[in-house]
Amino acid sequence: MKALCGSQLPFWDLNLTLYHNNPDLTECFQLSVLPWIPCIYLWLVFPFYFIYLKLNNRGYIMMSILNRIKTIFGVILWIVCWTDLFDSFSEMEQRVFRPPIFFVTPLVLGMTMLLATFLIQYERLKGVQSSGVLFIFWTISVLCAIVPFRSKILQARQEDGVKDKLRFTTFYLYFGLTVAELILSCFNEKPPLFSSVVTDPNPCPESSAGFVSRMTFWWFTSMAIKGYRSPLENKDLWSLNKDDSSEVVVPKLLKEWEVEKSKLQRSAQEMNGQAVYSKAEAESNHMGVNPEEVEVLLSKKKESQQPSFLHALIRAFGPYFLIGSAFKLLQDVVVFINPQLLRLLIEFTKRKNVPSWWGFALAFLMFGCALLQTLILHQHFQYCFVTGMRLRTAIIGAIYRKSLVITNEAKRSSTVGEIVNLMSVDAQRFMDLTTFLNMLWSAPLQIILALFFLWQTLGPSVLAGVAVMVLLIPFNAVIAMKTRAYQVEQMQYKDARIKLMNEILNGMKVLKLYAWEPSFKEQVLHIRQKELSVLRKQGYLSALSVMAWTSAPFLVALTTFAVYVNVDKNNVLDAEKAFVSLSLFNILRFPLNMLPQVISSVMQASVSLKRIQHFLSHDELDPDNVDRKPAASEYAVTVVNGKFSWAAKDPPALQNINVMVPQGSVLAVVGHVGCGKTSLVSALLGEMEKLDGQISIRGSVAYVPQQAWIQNATLRDNILFGRPYVEEKYRRVMDACALTPDLEILPGGDQTEIGEKGINLSGGQRQRVSLARALYSEADVYLLDDPLSAVDAHVAKHIFDNVIGPEGALRQKTRILVTHSICFLPQVDNIMVLVEGRVSEMGSYQYLLSENGTFAEFLRNYSLEDIIEDDEVTEVLIDEEELFPDDALSTHTDMVDHEPAVNEARRQFMRQISIMSNDVENPRTKSVRKRRFSERRPGEPPQEKKDSKVDKLILAETAETGRVKLKVYWEYVKAVGPLMSLLICFLYGAQSAAAIGANIWLTVWTGDTNKSTRTDDVPMRVGVYAALGFTQGILVMFSSFTLALGKIQAARKLHQGLLDNKFRTPQSFFDTTPIGRIINRFSKDIYVIDDALPSTILMFLGTFFTSLSTVIVIISSTPIFAVVIGPLAIIYFFVQRFYVATSRQLKRLESISRSPIYSHFSETITGISVIRAYGLNTPFVLMNDVKVDENQKSYYPGIVSNRWLGVRIEFIGNCIVLFAALFAVIGKESLSEGLVGLSVTYALQVTMSLNWMVRMTSDLESNIVAVERVKEYSETPPEAPWEVEDKKPSSDWPSEGNVTFTDYSVRYREGLDLVLRNISLQVKGGEKIGIVGRTGAGKSSMTLCLFRLLEAAEGEITIDGVKIAEIGLHDLRSKLTIIPQEPVLFSGTLRMNLDPFEKYSDDDIWNSLKLSHLYKFVSNQPAKLSLECSEGGENLSVGQRQLVCLARALLRKTRILILDEATAAVDLETDDLIQSTIRTQFEDCTVFTIAHRLNTIMDYTRVVVLDKGQIAEFDTPANLLAQKGIFHGMAKDAGLV
Repeated sequence: MKALCGSQLPFWDLNLTLYHNNPDLTECFQLSVLPWIPCIYLWLVFPFYFIYLKLNNRGYIMMSILNRIKTIFGVILWIVCWTDLFDSFSEMEQRVFRPPIFFVTPLVLGMTMLLATFLIQYERLKGVQSSGVLFIFWTISVLCAIVPFRSKILQARQEDGVKDKLRFTTFYLYFGLTVAELILSCFNEKPPLFSSVVTDPNPCPESSAGFVSRMTFWWFTSMAIKGYRSPLENKDLWSLNKDDSSEVVVPKLLKEWEVEKSKLQRSAQEMNGQAVYSKAEAESNHMGVNPEEVEVLLSKKKESQQPSFLHALIRAFGPYFLIGSAFKLLQDVVVFINPQLLRLLIEFTKRKNVPSWWGFALAFLMFGCALLQTLILHQHFQYCFVTGMRLRTAIIGAIYRKSLVITNEAKRSSTVGEIVNLMSVDAQRFMDLTTFLNMLWSAPLQIILALFFLWQTLGPSVLAGVAVMVLLIPFNAVIAMKTRAYQVEQMQYKDARIKLMNEILNGMKVLKLYAWEPSFKEQVLHIRQKELSVLRKQGYLSALSVMAWTSAPFLVALTTFAVYVNVDKNNVLDAEKAFVSLSLFNILRFPLNMLPQVISSVMQASVSLKRIQHFLSHDELDPDNVDRKPAASEYAVTVVNGKFSWAAKDPPALQNINVMVPQGSVLAVVGHVGCGKTSLVSALLGEMEKLDGQISIRGSVAYVPQQAWIQNATLRDNILFGRPYVEEKYRRVMDACALTPDLEILPGGDQTEIGEKGINLSGGQRQRVSLARALYSEADVYLLDDPLSAVDAHVAKHIFDNVIGPEGALRQKTRILVTHSICFLPQVDNIMVLVEGRVSEMGSYQYLLSENGTFAEFLRNYSLEDIIEDDEVTEVLIDEEELFPDDALSTHTDMVDHEPAVNEARRQFMRQISIMSNDVENPRTKSVRKRRFSERRPGEPPQEKKDSKVDKLILAETAETGRVKLKVYWEYVKAVGPLMSLLICFLYGAQSAAAIGANIWLTVWTGDTNKSTRTDDVPMRVGVYAALGFTQGILVMFSSFTLALGKIQAARKLHQGLLDNKFRTPQSFFDTTPIGRIINRFSKDIYVIDDALPSTILMFLGTFFTSLSTVIVIISSTPIFAVVIGPLAIIYFFVQRFYVATSRQLKRLESISRSPIYSHFSETITGISVIRAYGLNTPFVLMNDVKVDENQKSYYPGIVSNRWLGVRIEFIGNCIVLFAALFAVIGKESLSEGLVGLSVTYALQVTMSLNWMVRMTSDLESNIVAVERVKEYSETPPEAPWEVEDKKPSSDWPSEGNVTFTDYSVRYREGLDLVLRNISLQVKGGEKIGIVGRTGAGKSSMTLCLFRLLEAAEGEITIDGVKIAEIGLHDLRSKLTIIPQEPVLFSGTLRMNLDPFEKYSDDDIWNSLKLSHLYKFVSNQPAKLSLECSEGGENLSVGQRQLVCLARALLRKTRILILDEATAAVDLETDDLIQSTIRTQFEDCTVFTIAHRLNTIMDYTRVVVLDKGQIAEFDTPANLLAQKGIFHGMAKDAGLV
């Protein structure tokens, strides 16, 4: 430096700087180093920044006033700097020689200012709105200029006046201008021209936020305030940044994935050493290559067969992620500055006569360091989270796009559930991993650095402490493994319990009818008991791990200090060593605990990676399977020598298929079940593997699948299916498909939202919507897979005439119709008969009849029947048409089913249809009938719509009104037990006290400077320290134990209350509340109460007491600190309120917008063939992208809200550090260095606790809502008591079986019309009574009244003189027997399904099985009575289930039997079996039968005919027929007269 500054100007002078009460830097230093620092920075950064700007062009920004001013100032600065330079030259002329530094520095500064000015303009051209590089440059410049600014004034005061006036002036000009530039660079430029921000209605302020605002996340504040004022809604969310949206992110990943795939193919081709055959050829089933050869080659290369998804991810998202990693590296280094500053601060307190500015400088340096660390850390998190978010978007997008093109074989290997899991679970794992991934290298780095500094402080004794830490790792790992095992076990119990609850809620009506609730309640409680015992074990384990985690830093400190003091007599543990090492140990804690977690989540993610990679490597459908070129032939569809299979390895499902369908003709495809009709349609769509032959189709295709696929959208959207709406065409289509009458019934016309899988349409309506979609699409070729099966006869005729037939809307088009309806065959052009996957004959109707082959035989069996029948149906149904515009198929079937000569196959066929429509018609879908007769079923659709709305409002209420009511917390405290709660809090307090005690003891120990006592007291010092520490550990363990006990207590109580109430809730509640909502209480909310809530409370208590003890320690060492607490607490409170309100709402919005992604996805997979057939892949991909973006739109502010909170709260923490240090410096005289060390060490840890405390408050508020929701459903009004002690009927009641209705009326729920009005009838014991009437006349209601599932509105029912309204429900229900209409079985053994209370012996049960004709079936089963029934009895046929219900009735054998006759579920033989068994076995019982088939009740004693809820006729069947009334009409319809 001498060469530059000359000899008169020394470079460094300690007496002037460090040891001076009024320090200053030397002139040489001020002239050289200080101005050079900013210059060096800018020139170093410039090349990288320039390249970055060149590559990332965001558009062009117009010149603004701000920009002009900045540029002008830049130029002036350059002039000012060079004025100095020219001044030095002019002085040279005057023979005043200055040292070289006077030339070098102005030159360098001037050049740098020019560079800065150039950057200002260049950034404008590249669309940078706010520059971080320049902001940092101006900041450094101002900071470096502050020292000369002060020195120049000091000098002027000392020397009375300014010597070098010019340089004095230029310097202050320079200083003023750099400050101005710094202030200006805080403001933003306007957005670039044509950027999306301009067009976007609600752009994210981040894109236009300034550098400072970005670093501190200030731009988010507007949302935090908005969220605090009123709950956020979807419209308040900002649009997603373009770089995070699907349209940018997904293609990026897919491009890299394609690169990986092509790499693999290249290497495969090289490996095969074959002539490189073209990719296309390779893909179309390796035509040119011998398949066996390829097989061998492939098996060799099996291991590395899949392209690496990881490489694709790294290449797509790695660079962005690395920026985050760079921030992490910086942060890791900055973290270690503060302990060093703490060392200096303690040293400063020790030394008495030193300048006090040292202390202040240290305090502010600590503050600056902490601040820097905060900003850097949150930038790192922001980058990581955004990467995670992009990963998730990209993975979901890639999986969705893949699932649209995979082959059927691949689809078979992964179920819909598995693929949805890939999207939800696996993509989520990647997202979680990115946050911690940097810990893989950062944790070891932090550990090494910490050990290095510790070694410097304490020497080799550190190894003892480290040894303890290392020993704790396996301890924690073992606990983690055990915990995971318990979690898996707990999940299994939970799943079992939810499955059982689901069945119970679905079959609640049956349980009530049989009075079986206690048995099932026991089963649930049994599972719950196991679940809770696992929970208890988990609680104990977590208590251990919490103890390890809290005591670890203490144990480490203890061993280190003890070893250090005992190794060598001269080793003195002073404050500096003790507290510096404590703060270093605190830093060590985090990486040591994180490492095992990170490693396990890396393992999980690698599993997910494999699964995703496997899915993305599946084979895709070959688009060239079907030739779509418009060939100039008159045939619209041709298949030549077609041979097709469902998977390449399967045997062919269709072979030598040769078909030519002329344009505009109809080809009907007929054949038995399973002969390949649907396969043929699939082959034409290109969905099957083509083994041989050619298919070509001219023009576009429309496809109606056998099972209609309906989207969760409005009815109109389902029909338009992405095509523009044309009023007139739409009307025509609706009329042709007979949908117009349905529109009048649906609550919202064609704007009705159709639920998932078309839940609120009947089977026939769905099929017609599917057909309407095809008709509206105006394609050239129509593939109709049995579109007429799900609709009833007259509707089928209407559709055939108006749509498919020779006169229909499609008469110009080519149609291929798969059908079972023989009556339409004479009207088609050609018929193709399939037998076992081959074409057996083909030709016109007449030709095939004359050929006399399979087809003719097929017809002979059917035709006569069918034709007569068809006419009759039409007649019968004309008057029905007005009543039921819906396919209330069951009704029509009843009319038709009774021609004496109906032939078997025909009956089978009808039955199949009606079963289909019956499955569909679950209680909530019988919209039509409910609309016509409000008494038919509870809860009509409009009503239900309203209900669900109301319910939603209630839910929203509890979650939305800012603060959760204190009452809810009190409910939880009551469930835990008030004393228990107090004990838990007390233990937490005591543990904090012990921790403070240990640390205060440490300050006393280190503050003891007396040489002689020091060595003697070592054992005592260490002993007391150890005792206090261990006390703390034990208290921690106890508090966790009590918390675990408390949480289990609460979980048991709350679940028990909910369960008890749900079993005693009246049936009407289940009819009006969606089961999903009740199940949600049992699964999600109970899970929160079991798991999430207690751990949140644990964390909350922990952080609360830590923060509290910090404040106490600081105040006790420097009481003046209390002054600062107030303002900081107020800021803290506001930030916390803003954050909690906003983040809770964001979480809700995020979870609301998450489920549409998955439901849309599973919908897509089920309807994949339809989507492909219409060629709508792209629109569906777009829909998926929109849904994902919609979800990320609420997820992104959620991440930012955490960053926003972090920066603000950590700022408060940093202020605490600052004030703790400042007050320590001020009160230096009265403080021992031990106390200074203590208070600052505590202050350094507090940041973390404060931050977590806010998050925990937020989680606590979100989770406590679960208690509220469970309580809400535990307090619904119950039904009448199960047993009334003083009214108990005698044990043999009813002995006669007389039933009397007196003026009986009933309604379903308050406020609805009466379903039965003034019914009076007397039935003597042993009579057989038939109950008939049109649908909705109130037949079922009569039986429900006997069981008191409906309570009387007026009048009463007496059985053998006992008024049933007065006795307990179970006393009543256990004495009646019903065979219900829908046979309900529960999963469990067959025995449990017959006799859940185990009242009967095996012989009784076998006997009942004999009588119910199940004996043969059951005795052939290996498990006999222990035969497992699956959920809902799926593994038995419907008929068998009905027989099981009969066996139940035979076992109970009560005096009164009610038979709700199964409509179409049972084939006629089974029906006859049931009837004959009832006639013989229940000879002396009173039997009520609700009859649908009149022939079953023709020999009954009397028949009740109900009409509109009143008794219209009541007499013997013979008399009623003679009366020629309603009954006669019904008998005539059924062909019995």
